[in-house]
Amino acid sequence: MLPENDCGFYIKHLHDALQRDGNNALRDQGLTLVQVTVLLQLSSAPEKVLSLKELEKRLHVAQSTAAGIVVRLEQKGFVESFVSRTDKRIKLVRVTESGLDCCAAARQHMEETEAHLLSSLTEAERVIFTTLLKKVSDSME
Repeated sequence: MLPENDCGFYIKHLHDALQRDGNNALRDQGLTLVQVTVLLQLSSAPEKVLSLKELEKRLHVAQSTAAGIVVRLEQKGFVESFVSRTDKRIKLVRVTESGLDCCAAARQHMEETEAHLLSSLTEAERVIFTTLLKKVSDSME
């Protein structure tokens, strides 16, 4: 039995539940949480474009993993990739209109999920919880 103050257990439990819920919600669209994360990153970037290298950094994944995610999104018509005009070695990725539509639906679902996640907390507790999560997360970088 785990002690009640085993933070790692509760963080993992929350992560697993959120990931399961997110992937279940996205299944009908043929998407995964990681793929939507890429779309959201692109949608908030200047001109809706990021380099493959920048996506790799933001996702904290290997180059081959980032490339595979982009290929699958490209096959589904959610992104398009191309080489930089100024440096042919740089591969750029742009979100399409279809990808932006997915982002809008994903943001809506994320808001609903977060509301459910925090529903047992008062407004003051939500602020404290979020502040503490950010503080702990920042200390891990």
